Amino acid sequence: MRDLAGKVVLVTGASSGIGAATAEAFGRAGARVAVHYNRSAAGAAAVADAVRAAGSEAIVLQADVRDTATVERLVADTHARFGALDVVVNNAGDLLGRHDVEDVLDDFVLDVFRVNALSVIAACRAAVPLLRASGGGVIVNLSSVSARTGGSPGTMFYAATKAYVASITRSMAKVYAADGIRINTVAPGVITTPIHDRHTPPEVMATLADAIPMRRLGDASEVAEVILFLASDASSYMTGEVLEVNGGVWMG
Repeated sequence: MRDLAGKVVLVTGASSGIGAATAEAFGRAGARVAVHYNRSAAGAAAVADAVRAAGSEAIVLQADVRDTATVERLVADTHARFGALDVVVNNAGDLLGRHDVEDVLDDFVLDVFRVNALSVIAACRAAVPLLRASGGGVIVNLSSVSARTGGSPGTMFYAATKAYVASITRSMAKVYAADGIRINTVAPGVITTPIHDRHTPPEVMATLADAIPMRRLGDASEVAEVILFLASDASSYMTGEVLEVNGGVWMG
């Protein structure tokens, strides 16, 4: 991943989990990293410290991904602080809770859409002109295996937003390929991250590995390595792809 040295990378939702592992991996690869957080300033600061410890530059930026104007400012601030922008990783997202269609309220559905889908649109809307002006760049969006499977009980709305992300990534990839902008998706399976601490009971987590052909849960670092691959020149002829990182739970 030597070609990432000196690149400017924005990672959203980087205070923990996949985002944190990704930001730190970019730091080890020599990239300059904007570490975004929503609520956990301490987590983001620790990630930024890890990036700096690897010998790279890091800044910490806060934004509420429910607010598209704030997301657009996040992208603009990254460009302004570093004087460039090469890679955007749209990782921020959340389950927010478990509901089925019979008991869900409109406000919950809209909130899930804002966090997981509309935030991606806002970041891409702000990033594309900057990437185009610099001769191209990379956007990596995070989907989920739930986009394929429909999700576990109570997660249908989260799953739907992740399917939306995968679909619109393909659409954007077609539109902006001629501008030198590659846009791909990574779809993780069950990864040991704080989202499960918040929303999945421990007794359920203990059984999940049994349904995975590799008989284990994934680690955030394994997803981060795939994101770095898509951000690097090693994937220079790839755009509009959805790379599944799920231990074999979904093959196709």
